[in-house]
Amino acid sequence: MSEKIAAILATLPTLPGVYRMLGAEGEILYVGKAKSLKNRVSSYFHQNISHPKTQALVAKIRDIELTITTSETEALLLEQNLIKTLKPPFNILLRDDKSYPYIVVTDDVPYPRISWQRGKRSSQAKGRVFGPYPNSQAVHDSLLLLQKLFQVRQCEDSTFRNRERPCLQYQIKRCRAPCVGLISPEDYTQDVQNTVRFLTGKNSELQQNLVGQMEEASEQMAFEAAAIYRDQLAALRQIQAQQSVYCEQGEADVFALGFLSGLVCVQVLFVRGGRVLGSKGYFPETTEFEPGAIMAEFLASFYWQQQRDLPAEIIISDAIDDADALTQAIQQEYQQKIVIKHRVREERASWLALAQLNAAEALKARLANKVQVTARLAALQKVLSLDAPPQRLECFDISHSHGEATVASCVVFDSQGAKKRDYRHYLIKDIEPGDDYAAMEQALMRRFSKVTADSPLPDVLLIDGGKGQLTQAKRVLASLNIQSVLLVGVSKGEGRKPGLETLHFADGNSLQLSSDAIALHVIQYIRDEAHRFAITKHRAKRDKTRRTSPLEAIPGLGVKRRRELLNHFGGLQGVLRASVKELAAVQGIGLALADTIYGILH
Repeated sequence: MSEKIAAILATLPTLPGVYRMLGAEGEILYVGKAKSLKNRVSSYFHQNISHPKTQALVAKIRDIELTITTSETEALLLEQNLIKTLKPPFNILLRDDKSYPYIVVTDDVPYPRISWQRGKRSSQAKGRVFGPYPNSQAVHDSLLLLQKLFQVRQCEDSTFRNRERPCLQYQIKRCRAPCVGLISPEDYTQDVQNTVRFLTGKNSELQQNLVGQMEEASEQMAFEAAAIYRDQLAALRQIQAQQSVYCEQGEADVFALGFLSGLVCVQVLFVRGGRVLGSKGYFPETTEFEPGAIMAEFLASFYWQQQRDLPAEIIISDAIDDADALTQAIQQEYQQKIVIKHRVREERASWLALAQLNAAEALKARLANKVQVTARLAALQKVLSLDAPPQRLECFDISHSHGEATVASCVVFDSQGAKKRDYRHYLIKDIEPGDDYAAMEQALMRRFSKVTADSPLPDVLLIDGGKGQLTQAKRVLASLNIQSVLLVGVSKGEGRKPGLETLHFADGNSLQLSSDAIALHVIQYIRDEAHRFAITKHRAKRDKTRRTSPLEAIPGLGVKRRRELLNHFGGLQGVLRASVKELAAVQGIGLALADTIYGILH
């Protein structure tokens, strides 16, 4: 396994999506989908793979590209689109076109059947054929979905002809029992037509038809039938909401901008005929800070560096000032009318959200890449004047909401990147609310008073804050007689913009690196990770506290007595305002318990 593949495997997300295996010349060898990209893609590189076709595929892989989706359904649809468009050799070797699975709606009268078959033409069934599907599992998933939606029969004809009473499928509402005449041929034909509309992608027409059938049934007082159409509509709308990689129409290039620790990623999503055909991430070197300026600069280079298949729409995540001028320039270059959109809704908004998700994951993977980490630590060594690249870095951050639920975080990085098993939270207690200095002192004291072989001293200790926080850290380390740790405070710049941070050192000196300095990027990344880790724990603690009544902590005050108190005073605020005498007047609350309640609440 090459170092590049190993680095990719180490940073794979556990999200659903589609993966593309690439060869030495960048050609696509194989396209697959996964519920968890990390688990599925990693499985190809296990030592115990015995299938010769898989071994041949793995031997040719030189790179892996990912497109993350928000659900397995999206991944399935995108995989189908890519296989049909790209025809990867290792997908086709599994089966030729004749053996792809297809869904068939038979033309039996009066009760057609829905089934599946291998190949587009088969002597086994006569009727309309839909597909092909990438594998049999995809067909089975689709048939199950259709069964829940429209309840068209899927049983064999011999079984259908010999039934005398409804089967289990009728009992669980996946068939309307045409075998024993519990549905009229006319109503059944409507269900079959709706199935065909769904399979051909005519979702708008299908939705309008279901609304009309529901209203007609309601007018005729056929409320059970109306309820069936209502449930079908609800299920259809839910499916449509989950499938942002497929709609009935639309062509667009979707550009999403992502930022993380000094790095910029532009993720491009290609949509043709309403279908997402894939995505690609770019990491431009830029001196711009404003998202709009970065987007404009990237679009200009993207469409001018090489001739591309230009869609009717260009959708961008960040507005640009000269959108009209850029639109005219692209139209003149391609002799084709286009429109650049920033504010979009419905399926276009879902495309943009998908591109933004992919941009965020691409940035995480790039920053966690082992080769990148090694280069960044070497740059950090030079900036901090260290004798060798730091082997362990720790960063502390404080998070609270106006003093409520204060939490400190400690994140750890080494030569392999983030060392998450060494991450720590510290729940801060017994300090004045909002006193960040006291919170930092407590967290550092708890961390460095217990240095062990499993938790050794860091080479560099980063403190998220300015000179005040750094002074607190300096005092703690001095009180513990720790002198080998390099202290660095990281304060945010004007407007809290990334790239304008100032580094503060224990000797009183300060340093401001250029925004494109690699050393600054690694410091930003570690600082942002500490902030993320702290705020996640803080929010969880804060929300838990807000969901818990202070009455629950009072001994002797059970559920019934708490209910009596709240009902008597009209809520917790009334209980808090009550005197001991007023509390004691509540049924079940004596003077002793009232005194305890008052003492704890106040």
